[in-house]
Amino acid sequence: MNKLSSVLDQLELKITQYAEINPMVSEATVGWHIEHSLLVIIQIIEAMKNADPSLYQWRFNKKRTVVFFLKSFPRGRANAPASVLPTPNITPGSLIESFAKARKSIKSLDSLSPNHYFTHPFFGQLNIKPSRTFFAIHTNHHLKIINDIIFKK
Repeated sequence: MNKLSSVLDQLELKITQYAEINPMVSEATVGWHIEHSLLVIIQIIEAMKNADPSLYQWRFNKKRTVVFFLKSFPRGRANAPASVLPTPNITPGSLIESFAKARKSIKSLDSLSPNHYFTHPFFGQLNIKPSRTFFAIHTNHHLKIINDIIFKK
C-alpha cells in the first residue's frame, strides 16, 4: 500500500469525529481539515489534467526540497487558497462523497503523462510523481492536526 492510500485510510477513520473542535489547536473542526485535504487532492488533479505537459520545466526549489526531505510542513505558515476552503455545512455524508471523488481523482493520475503538472505557490511546478508525495505530506499534516484536536483536550 502506498503512503497516500495509507494516509487517506487513516483520515477516513476520523469521519465519525467530524464535529470535534479544539481552539487551542485549530479554529477549524475535524471535518474541515478532512474536507480541505480532500479538496486539495481533487482540485490539484483537476488542474493537472488541464495542464500542457510540454510546458513542464523542472527547477530546483529549496523550500520543496526541505519539505519533501522532512516530510512535513510547519504549522500556521500558509493560508489555503479559496478554491480549497470547505463550505461550512460539512456532514459525514458529504465527507464520504469527497473521499470517493478524491480516490477517483487519484486513480485518474495513472492515465496522465508523467509531466502533467500544477504550479504550487511555494514549491513551483510539480509533475505527477512529486505531486503524489505532496498529497501524502499535506494530508498527513492535516491528520496530525486532527489527532491533536481529538486527543489534546
